[in-house]
Amino acid sequence: METTFTPGQELSKRFYWEVIRPILDANYPDIQHGAALIGDGSEVLGFDTALSTDHDWGPRVMLFLTEEDYPRVSKMVGHVIRSSLPNSFLGYAVEPKNRTKESHSVEILTLRAFLVEYLGFDICHELEPADWLTFPEQKLRALTQGAIYWDGADLQEARRRFEYYPHDVWLYMLAAGWTRIGQEEHLMGRAGIAGDEIGSSLIAARLVRDLMQLCFLMEKRYAPYAKWFGTAFAQLASAEDLAPILQKSLTAADWTERERHLVSAYELVATRHNVLGITEPLNVKASYFFERPFLVIGGERFAQAICAQVVDPVVKQIASRRLIGSIDQFSDSTDILCDIQWRTALRQLYEN
Repeated sequence: METTFTPGQELSKRFYWEVIRPILDANYPDIQHGAALIGDGSEVLGFDTALSTDHDWGPRVMLFLTEEDYPRVSKMVGHVIRSSLPNSFLGYAVEPKNRTKESHSVEILTLRAFLVEYLGFDICHELEPADWLTFPEQKLRALTQGAIYWDGADLQEARRRFEYYPHDVWLYMLAAGWTRIGQEEHLMGRAGIAGDEIGSSLIAARLVRDLMQLCFLMEKRYAPYAKWFGTAFAQLASAEDLAPILQKSLTAADWTERERHLVSAYELVATRHNVLGITEPLNVKASYFFERPFLVIGGERFAQAICAQVVDPVVKQIASRRLIGSIDQFSDSTDILCDIQWRTALRQLYEN
């Protein structure tokens, strides 16, 4: 009999309330804990489908104990729970054999330890601009949008600290996003007029991604990793008008058609910048790049106007150098974005 697909967040919610919680209530009723599904996994983002169930998927819950209780009872709690688990739940194996990660359906941990391992950040410290700029957005999205089923360990209070970038860090990232556009918007046509349509297409695709990243920033939504980037973009308010235009630019037959659609996209995003009200209104019409036949929006204009609004002295110092932006803006390396050990070295990019 084929199992009816249950989205991972709902599956884990029921797994907690129908299986895990009764075990805890019967054996450890006085222990404070939180129960959640955050961190890695398509189901954490709510984007999982039946196809997701072939690996690293199934009923699972993260149990967060307090710092005081964890050393005292974590092993006992883990033993009791795992010895009481059924083999399956709602038709899904509780410990699937094809799970590639070294994990269990029930993880027992503390929030502080989780954040050290997941973000490379000790929650006992204050967040600094260099921290924000070296946290991958995909991790921040999974942290802040994952499900919390029970909050006896102040999970939500801690999670609010990561809700979104501080204002001046946000401004800096917006400026860096416009800088990226300004650096390449004239190159798409230059490659095309030189007869390099493949190169022109690649540059156009980079510009499309940069425009999409700007939209995530403008709407103050963390962007997920590449697999779900377009899916999450479709949920933005700007996508209704912008997505069809970006799609046309990606499928254009030549650079002139490509440019026509990109210009429309530039002007839409520039208009949205003015709506934010963070700078004086800027001209949103594309113009020619010097005396060359390439239409551009002039991304640097927007970057300079935004940087002028930064008041935080630390961010201002960072913005006084080349605007490399955040880790997601200067790198798309999976290894750099996923391995938190890089954060120590990367923070030095933003420090004096």
